[in-house]
Amino acid sequence: MEQGEWSRIFQTEIETLNRKEHTWHLEFDENIDPNNPKMGWKKYFKKTSARFSCTSCRRSWPSNRVMVVFHMRLVNGQGTVKVRPLRQNCKRCPNAQMVKPNVESDNIQVLMETLMVKIRIKCYQEDLGEQNKMAISLDVKSPHEPNHCEGCKLGICTKQ
Repeated sequence: MEQGEWSRIFQTEIETLNRKEHTWHLEFDENIDPNNPKMGWKKYFKKTSARFSCTSCRRSWPSNRVMVVFHMRLVNGQGTVKVRPLRQNCKRCPNAQMVKPNVESDNIQVLMETLMVKIRIKCYQEDLGEQNKMAISLDVKSPHEPNHCEGCKLGICTKQ
């Protein structure tokens, strides 16, 4: 997973907020508890599409049900967004490790655009109504496997 790409797109999108007096940064945090943000933090979940690759057998698979957890806060002009893309593991390998998703740039873009809307609503109290931009779906041949999805195990995967 290319964190630089996430940060670059995030910084481009942050400029659309037109809040020059505030600085924002994005950090990856594998330890955030999706449903229990720390005091003063706001949570946001967004589903995207991504590919995974098993570290054992090298099998790769696409998924249109990849949950990304964001926790955000704005304190004294300093904004922080913590991000945790949830993992999946290979259904073929016993004891397969959970692996991070590889999200295409176009879908990172969609994630960041919707994140900006959430920042405006949750951190700046703007009333923007409901907006829902969809990720670009991948061609997925097999059904979603809740036993191999970190989002399902944490109870936040969108079962549609």
